[in-house]
Amino acid sequence: MEIWPAIDLRGGNCVRLRQGDYEQETVFASEPAEVARRFQQEGAKRLHVVDLDGAREGTPVNLPAVQEILEAVNLTIELGGGIRDEQSISELLDFGVDRLVVGTSAIKHTDWFQEVVRKFPGKLVLGIDARDGRVATDGWLETSDLGAVELAQRFSDEPLAAIVYTDIATDGMMRGPNVEAMAEMQRAVSVPVVASGGVTTAQDVRELADAGLAACIIGRALYEGSLTMADAIAAAGDG
Repeated sequence: MEIWPAIDLRGGNCVRLRQGDYEQETVFASEPAEVARRFQQEGAKRLHVVDLDGAREGTPVNLPAVQEILEAVNLTIELGGGIRDEQSISELLDFGVDRLVVGTSAIKHTDWFQEVVRKFPGKLVLGIDARDGRVATDGWLETSDLGAVELAQRFSDEPLAAIVYTDIATDGMMRGPNVEAMAEMQRAVSVPVVASGGVTTAQDVRELADAGLAACIIGRALYEGSLTMADAIAAAGDG
């Protein structure tokens, strides 16, 4: 299973939110590129970057910080947050990002998303954020009636790079991931599923790997020291 350490950007800083709540923010670093460099030194091969301001504004905001990260490391970079039109997709891929996470626009404009996934095969990731199994949009500010698995199955036969499935209830809470929901999602689709939310210990990583997940994203646990990159890589078999 692949390990994707997370860098969440807000106001140019590296931050973490609790359950996606912008009012419950912890700033971990003012130089995200330094954080990226440290992850690389600790053995990371990939990086999951989220533009939290972009998720709210509907357009990428923290591009200077993203550019600094790209210049600082030689890692596979995945970026999400505010990517809602084809021009942004094209420009960000040209910018040097390896793959892009699209969430809100994929849900609200399914025909458009199907079209761009086919236009950029293997470059787009469907971002599904769920609260109690229901899809949340617009930086987690809105919750729809659409089921997360139902949404995933709509695009399961498309040339997606992956599906990032975030359980909002566990995100940033340091209480472990919703392994059952993540496993259900991976069983339901043929696309690789990346688990996000709540990964706190090496045991959490092992459980997700045993459940058949393709990858997991780890955030707060790496920043607060309850889990090291080395232990996460070992537990995932990501050698």
